[in-house]
Amino acid sequence: MKNKPDPKTLKRLLIYMKPYRKQLIAVTICILLSAIASAASSLFLQSLIDDYITPLLGTENPVFTGLLKALAVIGIIYAVGAVSNLIYNRMMVTVAQGTLKTIRDEMFSKMQSLPVRFFDTHTHGDIMSLYTNDTDTLRQMIAQSMSQVISSVFTIVAVFFCMLYISVWLTIVVVVAMFFILKIAKAVAGRSASSFTEQQRTLASLDGYVEEMINGQKVIKVFCHEAKTKQELEGKNKAWETSASNANGHANSMMPMMNALGYVQYAIIAVLGAWMAIKGTGNLGLLGTSTMTLGMIASFLTLSRNFTNPISQISNQFNSIITALTGAQRIFSFMDEPPETDNGYVTLVNAQEKNGGLAETEEHTGIWAWKHPHHDGTLSYTELKGNIVFDHVDFSYEPGKPVLSDITLYAEPGQKIAFVGATGAGKTTITNLINRFYDIEDGKIRYDGININKIRKSDLRRSLGMVLQEVNLFTGTVMENLRYGNPEATDQMCIDAAKLANAHSFIQMLPQGYDTVLNGNGNGLSQGQRQLLSIARAAVSDPPVMILDEATSSIDTRTEALVQDGMDRLMQGRTTFVIAHRLSTVQNSDVIIVLDHGRIIERGSHEKLIAEKGTYYQLNTGAFELE
Repeated sequence: MKNKPDPKTLKRLLIYMKPYRKQLIAVTICILLSAIASAASSLFLQSLIDDYITPLLGTENPVFTGLLKALAVIGIIYAVGAVSNLIYNRMMVTVAQGTLKTIRDEMFSKMQSLPVRFFDTHTHGDIMSLYTNDTDTLRQMIAQSMSQVISSVFTIVAVFFCMLYISVWLTIVVVVAMFFILKIAKAVAGRSASSFTEQQRTLASLDGYVEEMINGQKVIKVFCHEAKTKQELEGKNKAWETSASNANGHANSMMPMMNALGYVQYAIIAVLGAWMAIKGTGNLGLLGTSTMTLGMIASFLTLSRNFTNPISQISNQFNSIITALTGAQRIFSFMDEPPETDNGYVTLVNAQEKNGGLAETEEHTGIWAWKHPHHDGTLSYTELKGNIVFDHVDFSYEPGKPVLSDITLYAEPGQKIAFVGATGAGKTTITNLINRFYDIEDGKIRYDGININKIRKSDLRRSLGMVLQEVNLFTGTVMENLRYGNPEATDQMCIDAAKLANAHSFIQMLPQGYDTVLNGNGNGLSQGQRQLLSIARAAVSDPPVMILDEATSSIDTRTEALVQDGMDRLMQGRTTFVIAHRLSTVQNSDVIIVLDHGRIIERGSHEKLIAEKGTYYQLNTGAFELE
């Protein structure tokens, strides 16, 4: 990422504000009214002093009628400015929240389209920072900074012409003074701009680390790692402190510095104006030459402050604008991430037998078929049986670092295929490739004779049921979590699936049974219970192919015995891939494949591999254990 925000970022942000054009036009009108009211009230001060106050001085019986009318007029002007100010600030809050809602919606939609690789290479905290820190800086900029900058620009223009109306010579002095003030401000701002990107990056890193430590609190305490984590946090916190200090130090110094320089300018104008009035020097205004009066000096001094203050406000808003644009650039970089590509055209449909072949149907018949569209507009159907073939597959997550090499395997319909091997051998990677979470580098993977690259990913994954070692339960009732496997499933289907996985009995013992609300990833449940719900959820989806990635590794032996019967019934007639560290769970597999550093070194049934007395035999006899 560049050190400074891309100028195109603001232009892209404005595109999101297009739906609020009417509100923005109204805001612009209100800002213009507010700026005119501010300038007019200062200009009116000249008339108030010269035409109404000065004539009353020394008068024995002063009549205040004219003065009161003048004060009423100036009061109305101030009221118009105040009401306009209130309206545009309220409207900008609405615009900001609406714009951010659109951006958050698009971010979340984009997140659903990103490949698994993206989430494997970015911390969750870094992604969460986009939704929290970066969008919050945008809110502040749209709701406050943008309107304040526009208001300041309008005020500067209005006040500038008012100053010219009173005195061209004094206006030149103000402009020259402001030129030098802005040169100083630009130098300070330039030094801080590049630090804001680093500030947002280090903040995202800090957030990611804190989230990771919250999730791992139990592990930290078990291994007495508190001191080490505090030390690492201090390092990340220090990095953020340094970048934030560099970013904000110069920016925050601009406002006081410009105020001080503004006071110097104020004093110069006061002395120069008084000298012109005393000497009777001809004063040039927009309407001609006149003599400088007390009212002119007072009005011009007020206008000069109204000219300096908006420029100071723009400088003061520089901090939040740069921070927000940096956050917007991070958001847009996220939204520009290449989505998961899918060139598949073969889809999965419900089918029924008709005239000796298969025909598509809307009803759930228990028969699935792959629907092939052809160039001539015809359709053909292939029954989904669960025949999966790896043909000389090579794969690596990073170029030059192969994870799988020359993998060839055959999974016949209804077979149970088990993968055994040390951590890092490539077991889970194989299941990732079946789901097309990653695409292979070489070779082919065929599903019922169809290259899986031709199958639409959503349909491919719908045909696969996965039970992972890491269980993710969502906030909602038990029934809603079970139905996650199939949104159209009835309550009875979910209950039957729970019974199949032997989860029904413990669910009934929960406070509200199937209506019990789960929070925090099911923290109130044991690891075994959470795993049983995960298995039941897979059963609800009723997939033709099952992938069990160490699905029973977190379940105690007694619970495992209960689950195994349900699992066997769930796997009946389905092609099943099993990854397990407990060899007892794979002994009844049709084929056991032993992996070592991404290669298949042994394959066969339990009896065959024991007889060969190779790696699998050594694992079973405890000659060496899986890592």
